[in-house]
Order: sequence, then structure tokens, then C-alpha cells
Amino acid sequence: MAISFGRTDLLDESEEMVRHRTEREKDKLTKAGGIEFEENREGRFIVTSIRVDDEGGEKIGRKAGTYVTLTAPGLTADDAEGFADLEAILSEKLEEMHRPLGLPESPKVLVVGLGNRSVTPDAVGPYAIDRLQESVPIVPADERTIIAYAAGVTGQTGFETSEFVAALGERINPDLIIVIDALAARDSTRLCRTIQITDTGIHPGSGVGNSRKEISREVLGIPVTAIGIPTVVDGPVMVSDAIESVFNYIAQKIEETSAPSSALAVTPWLHDKSKPADKEVLKPIFGEWSQWSKEDKQQLFEEVLSTEEQGMFVTPKETDAWILQYATLISAGLIKWLAPGPPGSETPSPAI
Repeated sequence: MAISFGRTDLLDESEEMVRHRTEREKDKLTKAGGIEFEENREGRFIVTSIRVDDEGGEKIGRKAGTYVTLTAPGLTADDAEGFADLEAILSEKLEEMHRPLGLPESPKVLVVGLGNRSVTPDAVGPYAIDRLQESVPIVPADERTIIAYAAGVTGQTGFETSEFVAALGERINPDLIIVIDALAARDSTRLCRTIQITDTGIHPGSGVGNSRKEISREVLGIPVTAIGIPTVVDGPVMVSDAIESVFNYIAQKIEETSAPSSALAVTPWLHDKSKPADKEVLKPIFGEWSQWSKEDKQQLFEEVLSTEEQGMFVTPKETDAWILQYATLISAGLIKWLAPGPPGSETPSPAI
């Protein structure tokens, strides 16, 4: 079956990157030229750095540039310690990514929050701008080095977001533009547990099939960095993930009940989600399709659930809490990077 992957804004979920998940395939992709791939674990977080040149961009269908993905497996919406650690890593990676630009000591930065604040999964950008404006001291406009703006969406304003950003860029002439937006993922485990940073800019709405004009250095003539949080997945992705979970559960249950030790068990059986299951035991029950890869199953559900009535995007039930957490995290991470206070102080520099 030909694989056509679900809509996603995350580079490491794109078709070509998914095809090269194993270490051997990653090496093959890197040696082919055009792409540098590096993945490290920093504490509880997985940090993926992908550098793509023009040749690599043609291979994977993405713009040339640097993509850094921070993934926090097991993060929950009320994990204060986890968010504090993620904030520190975000600030550190932002500093690393922008070092080659040679920005001045106090760069003038335009921070733009994209999205619709009236739709919770899409509100991380505007909410981050609210937090940023609350956190920085009020100074005369001509002395500000961080300018925060929530652009709204075309349906609210009647204008393309890129037109607002272009006008502000021309008027303010910043050293850097940072855009914050909600993204779409193709893996439900990545929802609200991933941050993607890229210096390639952004196509607002592209992940949900509503692509607007590009906001990038090529269009504006100013370096543009995009910070995105995946808050939705396509409906077929959730169906595929649910089926995969059921198959894993049943396969483990069969293996457990077939083991001699199960006759001696005196406690209820607990499903270990992290343990790989042998799906061969499912073949007599569900047939050949139980052996299909996750991507093949997802392709099937995308074809079956393709009508307008069945088309939908899904978001976590705790979306309100997630969005507020990330709005606070991103604004704090930006301040820590752009305007750190004196050593030992949590107060940002007054030059904002």
C-alpha cells in the first residue's frame, strides 16, 4: 500500500523523515547529502536537530534551514517541574539557533502571536503575547527592544496575517521576527508534548489545510523564527492510534495468559504500554491487516474517513490547561533569552 502521511507541521514527522526512523536509515539519509540529523536525550527530553540545505529540502519537501524539536514524553498539563525544565531548554536552544545571526547585545525583536484566541487549540500564540506583555516593564515605545503583537486571523480582521507582519516589520525595522503558532501533528503522543523551533518561518494554517501567505525571511527581508506547539491531530490519526493501542493490549494479554507464570498470578494483570507486543498472535483473530504498519493503517482510515462530514481535528480534553502552560513557558523562555535580569534575579532587564 502506498503511504500518504497525515497532515503535520513537524519536520520529524514528515514522510521522508518517518521512512528513516532507524539508526541505519538515519545514517543513510545523512550520507545521501543535504540533511544533517542529530538526536540527543537531555534529561527527560528528546532534542532533535535537523539541518537541511537546498538539496535536502527538495528530498523531503521542506524549506532549507534549521529545525529543532523538543519532545517531552510523559509530560502532563500539571507538571510544573517538567515545564520549568522545558522552558530552560527552550531558552538555551533559541540562543544556540540565533548565534550565527550575530544579533546585537540588545536586539530589537518583534514577537507575533498567530492564531484565533476564541478557539482554544489555536490560541497559544495570542495567549503567549498576553503573558509577554504582562511580564515586561512598560517603557516608551521608541526604547522597546521587544515588541509583542497578536495578529488575529483573516476571518476576524479581513487581512492576511502576513500583511500585518510585513507592515510592522517595515515600520519597526526589527533585527528579528519571532512568530508563535499552534501546529498539527500526525502522532497523538506528540500532542502538547513537543515544541518545534525553525528559522525557516511559517505558513499559517498549512497543517490543517488552510494555508495562508508565508511569513519568512525571503518574503520580509528580516530573519524569521517560528515557535510551534502541536495541539491537534487529524481524526484518522486518532482512530489509527486507538486501533494500535487495542492491538498491543490484546497481544500482550494473549502472551501473558499463555505464559506458565500466569497460573500463579494472585494480582490483576496490568498492561505495560511501553513493552513491545508480538502481533503475530493477532493474525488468527483479526487477519492480515493486524500485521500492517501503523502508517498503512493510518492511510486506510484517511481513505475511509475522507468525507466532509467525517473530517475533523482532535485536541486533548485538557487543552485549556496545556495552552496556558505553553503560553507562560514560551513568554518566559523568550524573556530569559532576550532580556535576562541580573544574576540570581527573575526580573527581566528593563530595556524592554
